[in-house]
Amino acid sequence: MKKGLKNIRNIGIIAHIDAGKTTVSERMLYYTGKIHKMGEVHDGDTALDWMAQEQERGITITSAVTNFFWRDCEIHLIDTPGHVDFTIEVERSLRVLDGAVVVFCGVGGVEPQSETVWHQADKYRVPRIAFINKMDRIGADFDHVISMMEERFNTPPVILQRPIGVESAFKGVVDLVRQKAIVWSEDGLGNEYEVAEIPQDMKEEVAAYREKLLEAVAEADDELMERYLEEGDLPEGDILKALRKRTLNMEIVPVLCGSALKNKGVQPLMDAIVDFLPSPLEVPPISGVDPETGETITRPPDIKAPFSALVFKVMMDQGRKLCFVRVYSGQVKVGEELYNLNLRTKEKVARILEIHANHRKRIDTAKAGDIVGVIGLKRSSTGNTLCDASDPILLEPIDSYEPVISVAIETVSNQEAERVQEVLTQIMEEDPTFQVKTDEETGQVVISGMGELHLNVVTTRLMEDYGLKVHVGRPQVVYRETITRSVKSTGVFDREMAGMHGFATVTIEMSPAERGTGNHYTDREVEEILPPEYRQVVREGIMDALSFGPLSGSPMIDVDVILKDVKWEENDHAISSLRIAAATAVREGTQRAEIILLEPIMELDILTPEEFVGEVISDINSRKGEVHSLENKGKITLIQARVPLKQLFGYSTTLRSLTQGRGNFTMRYFRHDQIT
Repeated sequence: MKKGLKNIRNIGIIAHIDAGKTTVSERMLYYTGKIHKMGEVHDGDTALDWMAQEQERGITITSAVTNFFWRDCEIHLIDTPGHVDFTIEVERSLRVLDGAVVVFCGVGGVEPQSETVWHQADKYRVPRIAFINKMDRIGADFDHVISMMEERFNTPPVILQRPIGVESAFKGVVDLVRQKAIVWSEDGLGNEYEVAEIPQDMKEEVAAYREKLLEAVAEADDELMERYLEEGDLPEGDILKALRKRTLNMEIVPVLCGSALKNKGVQPLMDAIVDFLPSPLEVPPISGVDPETGETITRPPDIKAPFSALVFKVMMDQGRKLCFVRVYSGQVKVGEELYNLNLRTKEKVARILEIHANHRKRIDTAKAGDIVGVIGLKRSSTGNTLCDASDPILLEPIDSYEPVISVAIETVSNQEAERVQEVLTQIMEEDPTFQVKTDEETGQVVISGMGELHLNVVTTRLMEDYGLKVHVGRPQVVYRETITRSVKSTGVFDREMAGMHGFATVTIEMSPAERGTGNHYTDREVEEILPPEYRQVVREGIMDALSFGPLSGSPMIDVDVILKDVKWEENDHAISSLRIAAATAVREGTQRAEIILLEPIMELDILTPEEFVGEVISDINSRKGEVHSLENKGKITLIQARVPLKQLFGYSTTLRSLTQGRGNFTMRYFRHDQIT
């Protein structure tokens, strides 16, 4: 098993939309024999974009899991979406991955979502390699992309390849480690390539970049540095080991290049995955919390260790719940029971599946290091910890994102209303960023998500995949509430319940937090008097109360809560008494804390020909937006601005009109701020 774990790579492909992630993944599957015909995104026939809407729109909507073998390594790969509306798919994938390949467009370089996914990888300390794709495109500029990476990221890029030719003349790469040229023919599917000598006209350039590579390698340790200074060169084996060491330590990011669409550069990229990205044995043991003591504990990636795993995705598969699970330690077999620590319940494993996009293969056992599908976990959901009941560990949950936009939907008949609610509940379980509620005043069903595309995908699924007829209203922004002054409040619960007296008082201090930082709670001042089993109960009561503000019923954000004092009677009703008293303290405090409404603010990255910059900026100002920066990219200008979401409905049409159809933009959520 030790040898097996050494030969596993759990990786993800992450990038900005349209950088070519799915095309790269498709080539990997073809060259490793997993598929026998390469599909194309523009033809809607790729193996990993299997949903009907992905094929129609030519984008990835849901992360797809697959596996293949390369150089005696089993590579578990997750192809993630690039559109900001589906960023939760990237978040929950990176949470369970050991390494990542970041794909950049050779023309666009470091684009907005490129930065987002890069910082998500930083957050989970995921080592990565970079692949500059589309080197055959007009305007491709390898060195410009490298400059953008150096400017915007803390981890320095280390160039392992130089492109041979540019744009339509791109035909291969020079491997700076092995000092050889790799050239693909213009015909064929890229299976065969020639390893040749470095072109004469590139030798001086290659020598200079080889020197930079050796300098980066020598910094791995003092011994290598001494040898490099003495000998002026290093053996290939030592270079590869040093690059691996520095990549795993997140000190560097190796950079390769190619054109996946033209079948050039993918095999060296797979070599780099094996050479530089970690096995489960080379990442820190997963850490979690002992639910009894609250202390931090770890689990080694060992089959003999107590079982621990995380559910990172849920989807419905032919009417059954399919949980995607990353196993960190131990093993589980079909028919065994697992303990869901979040729900404090046992669930039986009915089937274990090896996943390839929408294809399933039954297997008997899932071991440490595996990413598998499990059927039978009826109550488990995204972020839940699965473990041994006799040796529990609570793993860190997966961060989610709050919806920023809503639409009301109505069914055309009462008969379909129940079915629509059932389907929406199912989608909500699959997607933590999607929410459903019924407006008490109008009776309308209101769905909320991360953007117009997100909700459009959901409503299209309702109509096309499930055959339901619904009317969709106009998009509305999702508001939040917050406090503007500090208050101290006490919640009291004093009541007879089922013949027994329930009593608890909870005193808290609430104060405004910095905008965009979220809610924070601490109970350090009372941890000596509050037993561990009650600490979570009080926290839940406070957080539940913050989920419903007094002005509009919207969740409250950017609130700091400190638990100052707590009293209770020790009996069978202590837990419910404390929870109710905690919630009451929040509600009492918000009555005096001067509540205001907040609206979602979006960050815009607008690319426009320079002659239209004035008109675009004027339009942003008219929408109560703020321009933060202008960056010239040749004859194109990048405008970065922040604009209230409610001002951006239909903006794509306006921008096309202002720029004669030549401008485009991307936007992402920034934070909620006071309504202007």
